Amino acid sequence: MIAQLQGKLVEKNLTDVVIDCGGVGYFVEISLHTYSLIPDGELIKLFTFMQVREDSQRLFGFMEKSEREVFKLLLSVNGIGASTARTMLSSLEPRQIAQAIASSDVRTIQSVKGIGAKGAQRVILDLKDKILQVLEGEDISLHSSNTGRDEALSALETLGYLRKQAQKVVDKILASEPDATVEKLIKGALKQL
Repeated sequence: MIAQLQGKLVEKNLTDVVIDCGGVGYFVEISLHTYSLIPDGELIKLFTFMQVREDSQRLFGFMEKSEREVFKLLLSVNGIGASTARTMLSSLEPRQIAQAIASSDVRTIQSVKGIGAKGAQRVILDLKDKILQVLEGEDISLHSSNTGRDEALSALETLGYLRKQAQKVVDKILASEPDATVEKLIKGALKQL
């Protein structure tokens, strides 16, 4: 199996890259998260995951090891294939996915195209214990006890703000003030959005 690639960046697209390693060009599928992290220089190093199926061989690349681990965890969930897992990592950052799973935030996971309520619940149920082990060094907190977070996000959505943007701001406020009230979260978020 191919665990990582390091070489010259030949081609860079939103969904894939071609890396020249010793004269061999590897076609590597990437998420938008990885695309945003790829530097403009010629040399590149990607952590990879190779999926071998009866009818295909696909190589997925990630700038961060943690993203690759989240991808592999998502693949372990029944009903989540490589394309859906990549879509999740393109819609949400690995840390946001981990946060949503850890705090049982069905709405955030369901916001990804192609994932319904049952699929989101399955992801949370299957990965809740595993996700914190994979991202040990990350600052993932369990906001499930803070129902104010969900209320604040719903209120901000009603006011016309995108859930992803509002979520980043609200989580930032909660990181500094874990016991913030709903009103405080909304007011703080409105100042930053």
